[in-house]
Amino acid sequence: MFSLGLMLVLGMFLVTQVGAAESGASDDAELAKQTQNPVADLISIPFQNNMNFGLEPNHRTQNVLNIQPVIPLNLTQDWNLITRTIMPIIKQPDLRTTSDDTWGIGDINMSLFFSPANSEGFIWGLGPILQFPTGTDEVLSSRKWAAGPAGVGLLMQGSWVVGMVANNLWSYAGNNDRKDVSQFLAQPFINYNLPDAWYLTTSPIITANWEAEGKGNKWTVPVGGGFGKVFRIGKLPFNGNVGAFANVVRPDGAADWPLRGSIGFTSSQIAVL
Repeated sequence: MFSLGLMLVLGMFLVTQVGAAESGASDDAELAKQTQNPVADLISIPFQNNMNFGLEPNHRTQNVLNIQPVIPLNLTQDWNLITRTIMPIIKQPDLRTTSDDTWGIGDINMSLFFSPANSEGFIWGLGPILQFPTGTDEVLSSRKWAAGPAGVGLLMQGSWVVGMVANNLWSYAGNNDRKDVSQFLAQPFINYNLPDAWYLTTSPIITANWEAEGKGNKWTVPVGGGFGKVFRIGKLPFNGNVGAFANVVRPDGAADWPLRGSIGFTSSQIAVL
């Protein structure tokens, strides 16, 4: 039985072939670069599927489908507010067995980036990140309200788009019987854009759980990369990519390697308040 992640990857290639004939190459090449800018004036709705293989002790696989709408708001002529929401739909395996799973929604988080509207050279955004205890099951949720700072910075030069998104969450309320949340995330990204709106990409998600016990159990550091393409179905632009990573640093029992596939609609229209 095909997993949701592999179905997304297969779907990406199929719709690429369908949309290729109607794609405007020059426009799509520029759109590909803009979709790689986390604070661009683009409305997008990506569906990102993450398959995490090799969870110990029974070598189980966790699946996380992130629905990630990005909506930019024009605050003034000089400033935009970029809202980035992540709603995870999780298949969490019971690590004590080889077959039992828990399905449901995890904790939703939202980043709010205040960014200059007409940045040139170094592009940046700063603001808060908020996490809400929306998980539908105890094993899918921290049961904590959390918040912290978030930031993004990048450079776009020729075919290259290079930057980083980072945040840190601390819990401030919630279930007193659950552990406090103190988590760091950094996602560096390097993209090299090719002809016909294809691109090579690496964007490992580096995390640290400051509350984890044991020196070797705080950090997860993946290494890897993949490729993607902007394409059209009719006149509608989509962005799809796929990548594989190896967790060269990971806590005890964590996944050996993740496979990530993403596909999403994007629009050049910015929302106005």
